[in-house]
Amino acid sequence: MTADRPPLDHRRRESESAAPAQRRALIVGTGRDRGALAAARALERAGWHVGVGTPDGPGMLGATRAAAVRHEVPRPRGDGAGFIDGVRRAVAEGAYDLVFGAGDDWMAAVSAYRQHIPAAVAHPGPDVVAAALDKVGLADRAARAGLSAPRTLTATDEALAAWDGPVVVKCRAHWAPGQTRPHRIEAKLFRDAPAAAGQVRRIREAGAEPVLQAPVRGTLGALIGVHHDGRLHGRVQQVTSRLWPTPNGVSARARTVPVDEELAARAEVLLRELGWWGLVELQFLTGDDGVPQLIDLNGRFFGSMALAEAARPGLADAWGRLVLGGPVPDLPDARTGVRYAWLAGDLRRASVERRGGLAADVADTLRWGRGAQHSVWDLRDPGPTWHLATWRLGSGIRSRSGGRSARQRRRRTVRSVSPTRRRSGARSTTSPSR
Repeated sequence: MTADRPPLDHRRRESESAAPAQRRALIVGTGRDRGALAAARALERAGWHVGVGTPDGPGMLGATRAAAVRHEVPRPRGDGAGFIDGVRRAVAEGAYDLVFGAGDDWMAAVSAYRQHIPAAVAHPGPDVVAAALDKVGLADRAARAGLSAPRTLTATDEALAAWDGPVVVKCRAHWAPGQTRPHRIEAKLFRDAPAAAGQVRRIREAGAEPVLQAPVRGTLGALIGVHHDGRLHGRVQQVTSRLWPTPNGVSARARTVPVDEELAARAEVLLRELGWWGLVELQFLTGDDGVPQLIDLNGRFFGSMALAEAARPGLADAWGRLVLGGPVPDLPDARTGVRYAWLAGDLRRASVERRGGLAADVADTLRWGRGAQHSVWDLRDPGPTWHLATWRLGSGIRSRSGGRSARQRRRRTVRSVSPTRRRSGARSTTSPSR
């Protein structure tokens, strides 16, 4: 796997001598994908005609004014026939040039079924995507590229019996053709191998392959860009200061920092060897020794996509242009010091961590949010926020009328977190993978 440019379809190659027609992109994923929302907004600002395909109603993603058309596209489950049919119908209805998959399973499915999709596909071939999503293989490739990564092994009975100390159990990959389970199985941290045995068994019974990974306690960070011609363009580096869920989760607060040139050079070696092209987010945990440990490769829209597009506008647009064979604009590095807030997640974190007390933590969360790039909220596009607010209100009403209330469940969650784990900040021991 050495190619790092997408194969060009002559039917969609743009002419540099003539103004192209408006580019048309379809994003398929769940209706609550915050990364896809940020990408839809970014593409629409860049002049694209954007459509979205979701499995269960338009949801938050369909509520954005950036989406000109909404389609129904089933999840990629079972033999994939429903998913393929839904994508084909959407492409025909919207005359789309390009299809993006939001989320690991949607990305992998769009790549795997590319021969059935009558439009360009925004992701590398299925072998490259599968290699990028393979937790064991990614750790091995990282080592060859000079990057550190936590020890990761296939969870055989022998490996489990020989494991010493705490362990993270996760799926080796989150999607494969023929998969029938409805949702991804998230990573979990256990105090030792015997405690992890049940989770290993549950993953096997769900038809997935479990892996064991050494926990890394460190600060979450990411290196982002569009990879083509062997280089990472439009580089964005970010660090996370608050996570949700706590103590392991995704960015509730983050800010951009200067690019670590040595880290970026080694990342390019990894991406070239993998054969990756297009958008990529490499996630790292950096402990007290200062060594970044690679924990994940996201080759699709990710949770803090809004931060990347605010600090380095044009990433989604450049990715789409690259796939369609048009000229890719020059993409300098991102601005540093740009702040990001996933306000809903940060407020939920504050309700658990209560740094300096609940009122003080909530006030600090609101202060951080002023002037930050938000994950969902946008004054020019309030539809997604309104959708989430009404959805949560309806969910709370349904919960109160059907048994234990949402408030009671939240109280139970707060009580289940020990005081020593509440003040975790941005220190994580498992892969966020979002």
